Amino acid sequence: MVINSLEKQIEKFIDMALSEDIGDGDHSSLACIPSEAMGKAHLLVKDAGILAGVEIATLISKRVNPNSKIDIFITDGTIVKTGDIAFIIEGKKQDILKTERLILNCMQRMSGIATQTNRLVKLIEGTNAKLLDTRKTTPGIRFLEKMAVKIGGGYNHRFGLYDMIMLKDNHIDYAGGIAKAIDSVQNYLLNNNKKLKIEIEARNLKEVEEILMIGKVDRIMLDNFTIPDLEKAISLIDNKYETEASGGITEKTIIDYANTGVDFISVGALTHNFKSLDLSLKAFD
Repeated sequence: MVINSLEKQIEKFIDMALSEDIGDGDHSSLACIPSEAMGKAHLLVKDAGILAGVEIATLISKRVNPNSKIDIFITDGTIVKTGDIAFIIEGKKQDILKTERLILNCMQRMSGIATQTNRLVKLIEGTNAKLLDTRKTTPGIRFLEKMAVKIGGGYNHRFGLYDMIMLKDNHIDYAGGIAKAIDSVQNYLLNNNKKLKIEIEARNLKEVEEILMIGKVDRIMLDNFTIPDLEKAISLIDNKYETEASGGITEKTIIDYANTGVDFISVGALTHNFKSLDLSLKAFD
């Protein structure tokens, strides 16, 4: 089930999304569906991919009416094809109609992300590289998108600005250089009694060498490196720190990056450039 630490955030999201959609009432349903009428609907898969969001759909349905019943046939992370039935919801018809669009919006998006993630994960199977997401997510539903990445077999990078130190090019330039940025971070963590991992971006081999002279970090991000330069950088780093490749990595090039021996590959397109999976919630007797 969904991890406990996310439950409050998920409930808050569901309440906000339902309020946005329903307003002062689902007048279409109120006008023509008796309030006590009971019905069923099934989640019909109309595309091939990885299913994601079944647990979220359950929480949405139960949030509207705790007495609703859901029979799940296909769980999150399962490969699906056109014609599959993921689950059946049984309850008040008005409640099913209230939740229909929110369930589909979440599941179609999450399934699209999970499908794309899984496709890239399979491309780098057999290497040591792990596929990471980024903070290039939709505001307000980052947790859904990052859940979908994990369902697809990928790994989550930091969740936000608060759970990891990440010194990118702008941080380094604003701070006055690599050495000043690292020293300032070390002092900040000490003075504020915080224990956070430190990642720093290198834009070229010269910056890699400078970072190695200073140390005091956990991971070096090698941003927009060519394959030959990435191989040189990884050789220079020599397993002293974790390594991450980033910047413009696609389905066509990801295996070449993975074969360099890099530890992590981050791909922003997992959550900002994907095709939603076609799903439908259909009423039946």
